[in-house]
Amino acid sequence: MKPFRCVVTLAAGLLIGTAALAQSIVVASTTSTEQSGLFGAILPQFKQATGIDVKVVALGTGQAIDMARRGDADVLFVHDKVAEEKFVADGFSARRQEVMYNDFVLVGPKADPVKTAGKDIVAALKKVAAANAPFISRGDKSGTHAAELRFWKMAGLDAKGTGYKECGCGMGPALNIASGSSGYALTDRGTWLNFKNRGDLTVLVQGDQRLFNQYGVMLVSAAKHPQVKTAEGQKFVDWVTGPAGQAAIAAYKIGGEQLFFPNAAK
Repeated sequence: MKPFRCVVTLAAGLLIGTAALAQSIVVASTTSTEQSGLFGAILPQFKQATGIDVKVVALGTGQAIDMARRGDADVLFVHDKVAEEKFVADGFSARRQEVMYNDFVLVGPKADPVKTAGKDIVAALKKVAAANAPFISRGDKSGTHAAELRFWKMAGLDAKGTGYKECGCGMGPALNIASGSSGYALTDRGTWLNFKNRGDLTVLVQGDQRLFNQYGVMLVSAAKHPQVKTAEGQKFVDWVTGPAGQAAIAAYKIGGEQLFFPNAAK
């Protein structure tokens, strides 16, 4: 009877292992949602409500979208609306849902040698380019990088000045370089508020409506990738856009300042 008992035990173990595996999902997301500390604050609440573990792979938005296109994620959570809409149009998700927003800010040295301070991001970039001031770009096809390139285009500048450098890195490392070189950089406000190594950097440009930063969430299509955990992924989408998730997002603050503002469609 011992061999039979071993087989039963092994089968039970495999079933338990399969069930445990089913209760986890992969979310491809932006560095800003992780580096701001948002996911660290809200995901334990999602786990408590659903029993589902979430593994976040934090990348630039372009890389996160590529990961989801390959079927290596169950859910996509990023901030580049044009690219997100193309993701849906290409059949990789049935629907894009808005989740929350914050804004971008231009940071730079407190002395602000080229006088960028104000509300106009386009005017500020023109001054940076004209003065050949150091500007650190992420250069990584992230949502922040895409926004930055839109602003340079609005400024009508192909040449961004000799001080313009692309690091091909995440938001935190880009801010570290800007801090060490007394340079300027565009960042999402959430990452900035959670960034500790500010040195002489401060927020110089904010409040321009063009700096609005919207985040969207999409369940990856099982029609494209049958291995996608549709039921568990949909639970995450429903939670983060529903009352509990939206309240959790609104409650996340640093130093009393709210980092993200929920705006999922009611």
